Amino acid sequence: MRPQFQWDIGRRSLRLGERTLVMGVLNVTPDSFSDGGLYRDPQSAIAHGLALLDEGADILDIGGESTRPGVPTASNEAPSLAGAVSAEEELSRVLPVIEAIKEQRPEAVLSIDTYKSAVARVAVDSGVEIVNDVSGFTWDPAMASAVAERPCGSIVMHVRGLPHQWRLLAAEHDIVTLVREELRARVCNALDHGIPRASLVIDPGFGFGKSFDENYPLLSRLGDFHALGLPILVAVSRKSFLGRTVSERIAELSHQPVAPVPPTSRDTATLAATVAAVLAGAHIVRVHAVRPTVEAVSIADAILRSETKTTA
Repeated sequence: MRPQFQWDIGRRSLRLGERTLVMGVLNVTPDSFSDGGLYRDPQSAIAHGLALLDEGADILDIGGESTRPGVPTASNEAPSLAGAVSAEEELSRVLPVIEAIKEQRPEAVLSIDTYKSAVARVAVDSGVEIVNDVSGFTWDPAMASAVAERPCGSIVMHVRGLPHQWRLLAAEHDIVTLVREELRARVCNALDHGIPRASLVIDPGFGFGKSFDENYPLLSRLGDFHALGLPILVAVSRKSFLGRTVSERIAELSHQPVAPVPPTSRDTATLAATVAAVLAGAHIVRVHAVRPTVEAVSIADAILRSETKTTA
């Protein structure tokens, strides 16, 4: 059974667990791994965001900087890295989109995908209700305090190291236990800074500092994360570990060498992994293809409801 929660996002709360909430990805970047800058123009991004809401997105996650593997980050932990996006540039990308969507859809729930406290502050002041920090408040030491100062929800994601280090990380014997306990520590850090527990959601961070093979144990043992007593978000959409699995199977069937499957061709694999995550207890799923996901998770939700009735 999937536990139920009221997620406090500041001005309102979201019921989690009765059905799966779908978070639509809106990248306002020139170099996203999944859409290659299709929506870097504000008008294109606004139109796409509105379309995702029409397709059934419960939340829009708006990001102005790519954190794909290999990309440097402007963190205080590694301030000398070149090529990262400044807070000013990130805000110039996302603010027009946030303001326009809130003007046209004031009821829309918006999330800001950022690890920078300066961006989070301005975004929340501009109508965003959720801060989605891929670093779990570790890359910018001021982030936890910034979130605590404002009424909003927050997503604490697990990551190992920085993007340019991910391919060099040693394999872990028990990745699930490692991620669960490090997430526990990051949740404690958030609570110590004054962030209310009711405003927190956790994310195991698929693909963020995990090898291809380490992602599948996280998915198969997702139920282990219920021990933290918080709602779970899963973001596997178009991730490379799915692409590798599919490409290897295609190579077997075609008797041809393994060829990469591009991100936009991973949506079927994404649906399979997303449904598996919901059946394992995910409360929110973050995806690029919203409408197919809405349809797929409605079936997974029906299965979970039937289990509840059977055990009642």
